[in-house]
Amino acid sequence: MIRTLWELFSVFFKVGLCTFGGGIAMLPILERELGEKRGWVTGDELLDYFAIGQSTPGIIAVNVATFVGYKRAGFIGGCIATFGMVAPSIIIITLIAKFISNFSEIAWVKKALTGINVAVAAILTNAVYTFSKKSVKNLFGFILLVISFVLIFIFKVGTVYVIFGSAILGVILAACRGEFKKEVEK
Repeated sequence: MIRTLWELFSVFFKVGLCTFGGGIAMLPILERELGEKRGWVTGDELLDYFAIGQSTPGIIAVNVATFVGYKRAGFIGGCIATFGMVAPSIIIITLIAKFISNFSEIAWVKKALTGINVAVAAILTNAVYTFSKKSVKNLFGFILLVISFVLIFIFKVGTVYVIFGSAILGVILAACRGEFKKEVEK
């Protein structure tokens, strides 16, 4: 059990330390670290964790760490994985606050952050593309993606409403297809 907890902490610490751009930017890294390298989650499970993490309070990556940790080692595993994910940020922010008074005013820091922002935009674009390829599996999904995009970016509808509306439409479609009866019969 100690070894499992240490693995959870160290994997999520590494991900938290080496990733810029937030939860969505972490998707390819988490997929590689958790799915491909360790087999802790499947691609579909990770997408489900991201979807749930997106629609629940908190940071997506932290929520995913909690879900994976809980799956691997119960409540303690969830806590350890979560701490592993947030520990690098806590350490770095504490050091910056302690030793550098006007950190954002330093010229080389401004230039570095500008470069990081461009790289993060590219990472996010790749993550969105990868995420949509895996989650849009049929015509309904594609239509829902387009409608959601239009609602959010053109009509400025809040993402919470779009997520809840999409969830309701998904449940209605599944009920119309009789998919709930199939699940009960299993």
